[in-house]
Amino acid sequence: MENKSHAFWAGLFTIGLLVAIGLAVFFFNVDRTVRVPYDLVARTNVTGLYTDADVRYRGLGVGKVTSIKFDHANPGQIRIRIEVDKNAPITQSTFATLGFQGVTGIAFVQLDDTGKNPAPLTSSTQNVASLPLRPGLFDQLQQRGDILIKKFERIADDADRFLSDDMRDQVQQTAKSLQGAADSIAVLSKQVGPVAEQLPRTLNQLDRTLASTNALANSLSRSDGPFVTNMNRAGEAAERAGRVMNEVNESLQEMAARVGYETLPRVNSLADDVGSAARSVDHAAETFNRNPRSLLFGAPQPTPGPGEPGFQWPSAPSNPSK
Repeated sequence: MENKSHAFWAGLFTIGLLVAIGLAVFFFNVDRTVRVPYDLVARTNVTGLYTDADVRYRGLGVGKVTSIKFDHANPGQIRIRIEVDKNAPITQSTFATLGFQGVTGIAFVQLDDTGKNPAPLTSSTQNVASLPLRPGLFDQLQQRGDILIKKFERIADDADRFLSDDMRDQVQQTAKSLQGAADSIAVLSKQVGPVAEQLPRTLNQLDRTLASTNALANSLSRSDGPFVTNMNRAGEAAERAGRVMNEVNESLQEMAARVGYETLPRVNSLADDVGSAARSVDHAAETFNRNPRSLLFGAPQPTPGPGEPGFQWPSAPSNPSK
């Protein structure tokens, strides 16, 4: 009986321990996060996306995919129901894309936000809000595959043209030209060698020349130097010459004033006297020409005029017609 009792309590303890372990596992695995449903509207392929796939907001896990089904109201569209943590910042400008985990091909939903409209996007079980599902990287590559192929073909054609015989000849000629230029540079470097050897001496001479120039500049800039002394003497001589020129100008002005106020009136008076004398000589010469006897007997008396003694009226001319 004691063995049976011991086995009973051992079995009961084992069953209780298993129940406790199950309750602990259930308690710790229960997800108590409050999630809000959203619908993703997809017009592109959703390859690799399955139910219970992760939903991440900029890399942080915020929910799960609950269902994937066709949108019968809009043929060609797929509605993906996701449940997102209520604390996730879902706004009016939030959008979704598909991301892939490594090389497994398993997809997950990546949420992001443009920031254009920061107003919160409200959603509930009765009124589920919709988010756009934009094309992912692979979808964009598929859509632009024709353009990329055409560009690759153009690049291949350019490469073929570049590798043609003519281009190879041009490249060879260019290489030969570069080789000739390199040889010329080598020859020039050899010629420049002797000049480079003389460069230190030239620099030393240049340093001495600069030192001499600095000494000359310092001597010229000194107030007691010969240059400043000579310039001061030249300034004093110029100042004395200016005073002499001022005195000469004053003397010339005084002489001009005297000539204008004293000499010129006398010269004018002398000129008038000379003119009067010349007129008298002309009158005497004219009288001598008309009557040379006037030199011995004097000038004849002028004929008396009317009212003067000895004046006689001229007689009237006779009329020959009578």
